Amino acid sequence: MPDKPVRVLIADDHPVFREGLAVLLSAIPGVEVVGTAADGTAAERATTELAPDVILMDVAMPGLNGVEATQRILATTPNLAVLMLTMSADNATLLAALRAGATGYLLKDAGPEEISRAIMAAANGEAIFGPAMARQVTNLFTHQAAAPPPPVFPQLTAREHEILVLIAKGLTNSQIARRLCLASKTIRNNVSHILTKLQVADRAEAIDVARRAGLA
Repeated sequence: MPDKPVRVLIADDHPVFREGLAVLLSAIPGVEVVGTAADGTAAERATTELAPDVILMDVAMPGLNGVEATQRILATTPNLAVLMLTMSADNATLLAALRAGATGYLLKDAGPEEISRAIMAAANGEAIFGPAMARQVTNLFTHQAAAPPPPVFPQLTAREHEILVLIAKGLTNSQIARRLCLASKTIRNNVSHILTKLQVADRAEAIDVARRAGLA
């Protein structure tokens, strides 16, 4: 148990849940509920006035929602830990909360022991998620890592992209024609289409654009 109690602020727009949680947490050794807030704006104001160590933040609140409030609060108080405590288990909300800087993400059906452990872990600088959310976090970032990068110049056909790469490497039309076993006229036509689609004036400008995009 820490020498000083962990100072907790509860932000939730449902008064029954908010006050019930405050009573529950106040009974836990090592936890001090320093205040409550009914929306994101109030949470931001209370953070300045009460200096909590951890905020239990609902996501769906009127006005300034929990994700927006988290982002604003952490911009000025980066050492503070924010735990999202919400009914929402969808990936979009989870990812938005993580991008905003949330330390953890719990669902509102979490039990008192789980919430207490999460508060202590967050106060110690650890990232914490409920069991179901931990699996979602793993799956979310695994799928993101496995996803292919977005294509460069998606307006080009596969053949035009291939030719642009060779142009960026400094090959002439004749050299490209020999490399791809195509007629010179075909290469000229493709180069013309490439210049139009890239909205560049000439070959030199196309080379510059392609190289800046990493094609060479």
